[in-house]
Amino acid sequence: MISAVARRSGTALYPLHPLHAFVLSGMVPLFIGVLLNDYAYWSSYVLQWKNFASWLLIGALIFNGLALIGSIVSLFRADKRAATPLVYFLVLLATFVLGVINSFIHAKDVWASMPTGLVLSIITVILACTATWIGLASWHNGGAR
Repeated sequence: MISAVARRSGTALYPLHPLHAFVLSGMVPLFIGVLLNDYAYWSSYVLQWKNFASWLLIGALIFNGLALIGSIVSLFRADKRAATPLVYFLVLLATFVLGVINSFIHAKDVWASMPTGLVLSIITVILACTATWIGLASWHNGGAR
């Protein structure tokens, strides 16, 4: 149930479904893994680090896409006056778009992928952490399913 204070303030959100919370929190370590592998490749130029980053990026984009689908559902279920579900959706969308661009960068030749791949990995980690923070904060706003 939504508390009376949250109902009056209009800040209550529906909490995330457990599967949505799982895929949302699962994308963060994958994006961090991409960043760490890009850094390892940038500092050592061993080709396998870039290959492993590409595989981790595919997994992160799958989890991000599933969380994006869940955010669309949350967007329709939320209070129409609250801006948080829209911000959450837009941050997840930006993470997904930059992740796809980063995937295209990683598909380039090994020497052509740096430093752009590393910079995009840093940005996607920041966006993924921000989206997870916003999404999981709905549990603390007193919402109910």
